[in-house]
Amino acid sequence: MNKMTFDEVRTKASVRPATARKVAAAVEGFFVRHRTWLSWVHAVMFLVFLGIILVPVFLPDPPGNATPLTHYTTFANYLLWGLWFPLVFMSVIFTGRSWCGLLCPMGAAAEKANAYGPKFKIPSWLSWEGTPVASFLFVTVLGQTVGVRDHPEAAAEVFGGTMLAAIIIGWLFGSKKRAWCRHACPIGLLLGVFSRLGAVEFAPWTRKSTTEGYTDRGVCPTLIDISRKTESRHCIECFRCVNPSAKGGVHLEFRKPGVEIERIRDHHANPVEVWFLFLGTGIALGGFLWLVLPIFQKMRQSFGVWSIHNGMAWMGQPGPAWLMSVHPERNEIFLWLDFVMITGFMLGCMVLLAAVLAAFTSCSSALAGRAGGDGTFGSRFTELGYQYAPVAMVSLIIGLGGKLFEPIAYTPLGIDGVHGAKGLLFLIGLLWSIRLGERILARQGVVPSRRWLPLMPGLIGTLAVGLGWWPAIFGLMK
Repeated sequence: MNKMTFDEVRTKASVRPATARKVAAAVEGFFVRHRTWLSWVHAVMFLVFLGIILVPVFLPDPPGNATPLTHYTTFANYLLWGLWFPLVFMSVIFTGRSWCGLLCPMGAAAEKANAYGPKFKIPSWLSWEGTPVASFLFVTVLGQTVGVRDHPEAAAEVFGGTMLAAIIIGWLFGSKKRAWCRHACPIGLLLGVFSRLGAVEFAPWTRKSTTEGYTDRGVCPTLIDISRKTESRHCIECFRCVNPSAKGGVHLEFRKPGVEIERIRDHHANPVEVWFLFLGTGIALGGFLWLVLPIFQKMRQSFGVWSIHNGMAWMGQPGPAWLMSVHPERNEIFLWLDFVMITGFMLGCMVLLAAVLAAFTSCSSALAGRAGGDGTFGSRFTELGYQYAPVAMVSLIIGLGGKLFEPIAYTPLGIDGVHGAKGLLFLIGLLWSIRLGERILARQGVVPSRRWLPLMPGLIGTLAVGLGWWPAIFGLMK
């Protein structure tokens, strides 16, 4: 099978109709001309952010019939979980990580603080690839135990604490860089993985090598060596490296959504990303299922009885309010029992789903090798692991950003319209994942007549994710 070089592939993928090129040039020109105004945009977003997470703390609780149009607390909650959360994830399909570079107040605050800090060298513990994974898992579990979607105090703690961490890390480390965005942001890596599906790419005019570069020099705030840039995940689209009049730097171009994952071997396929995709999907699923599955309450009851019989009376005591939900005025007080059960259940779901997806991906990798696929088992495993990106993203949007679909219930479509919209979105993600798996196998050299067999485990794994999120799409099965 003839192999194309990376430059040949990128050149072919970059060929677009004249209209698309003109639109890309127009967008690029607009942001280059007006990028000095971005600091004002960041300042406004910072104030909006503070208004959303802090103001509700000082307001009386909304009545039971409150809507986003009648009470500010309900409005702020809907902005966070009905618009911001799902739409930021959906936006990466169309604009990549533009949220991070153009609008995110946390990254901007971190970079602003960096101008006044000691500018210490970024330590190895921070630049370790597992740091953003640990950050995401910690914030996700904490958000569930403190009730971040239900209590304004919890939202202020989680989002305000994240903002404070961003400012501290930004103040301490790097010089004119966003060490927070590159190495520690809880959703930065997740958005980065999904941005590989995006229709936007910032590509270097001339590329020195096919190896992704990392450097603390140059203009890029997320430490990309732009002359060696091959992937989208760390690019926050701040437009600082874009200079249409210069031969160096990068330029904006449109591409077919998902093409970077289709050709993932040319774009620094990373096993840490794949395992994060598996783990992140699993822990997010656990964060939803403990709320709706009757089996969780049965497990909680059984563990509570066992704890009492074994002299662990402290399990029946409430814990600190910063670690778990303690709101007697709202008839919600979490005990240490609840904290242990929620955390354990989420971690258990994470491990279980990661094991399932890893098992099916291993099968696909082994079968691809038998069908003539090139590379090692490990390289094929990593490449095929990316096929779950669409269904994982859709799952997060449907399960944890379900408020986005609630307005449909007030239309003539009713609750069936909500289920239909969720089901259609998931079907799109499922089909897209299957398509990516087929394209990855093609790049591995598996001929069309033999692709169906290594594709089957990926299909089953995708359906397994859908089965896990079924209660979020259609409710509990009767």
